[in-house]
Formats: sequence, structure tokens, C-alpha cells
Amino acid sequence: MKLAWKTFARFDAPDYSAEGISNFRNFVTDKNLHKMFVAGHYQLFVAAYDNKCLGMLTIRERSHISLLFVDGDYHYNGIGSALIKFVSDYVLTEEGIDKLTVNASPYAIDFYHRLGFRDTHKEMVADGIKFTPMELRL
Repeated sequence: MKLAWKTFARFDAPDYSAEGISNFRNFVTDKNLHKMFVAGHYQLFVAAYDNKCLGMLTIRERSHISLLFVDGDYHYNGIGSALIKFVSDYVLTEEGIDKLTVNASPYAIDFYHRLGFRDTHKEMVADGIKFTPMELRL
């Protein structure tokens, strides 16, 4: 979660209100979120190199991307795309689901569009957090 917070603060936070920043911080440090990971309600996938976590992706509800972050020093190296590809294959073969969904932050919209995600709704704001709902058919 340190990677998620550090990357959010650097790249996403400028697009958010103080409320949104606070709510995101509370989400990634929440003890209940940790319990949901331990119970298997969230699944965590990581991209690591030389014992360093370079990227992370979590899914909830078997096919919804909840968190996708890549260390800012490693952006544009294919790590995020590789995580999406891996999770797409996983969701299709292991979960039997033919789509991924995500609520994309303003910073990540172009990234998701490049990978084939399509907007399913206009930008929304909930609890100060801006996002655009999207999906990718697998």
C-alpha cells in the first residue's frame, strides 16, 4: 500500500480535492482493507524485480480493478500493461469472466484507453474522488 499511496500522491492527488486525497489515504491504510485481502475478497498481483515491488494491481468482486499503481520511476516501461494482460488472462481463465472493469482516475484515462478500455459513463465524483467507469471486453 506504500507504493499505492506514494504514486497516488505524486501523480493523482493534483487532480483531487482535499476530501478526495484524505479518503484515498484512509482507504489504502484501512485495517478493514487489510482484512479483506487476508480473507481473499481482494486479490493482489505485483510486478517485482530484484526484490523491489515496481507495480501492483488489485481486483475485487473477481473482475474489478480496484488499485493499479506503478512506481513513478518505472512508468512507460510496460509494467502496467503487463499487469493488465496477466490479470485479464487470470480473470478469463480462472474466474470465467469475459470483462474487466475499472474506475479510472483522470491521470490513468489515456493509459486504459490505449489498452482497449472503453468508457461506460462520464466522469463521476464520489467522496471527493474523480473517476471514469470503464470496461475491457476480454
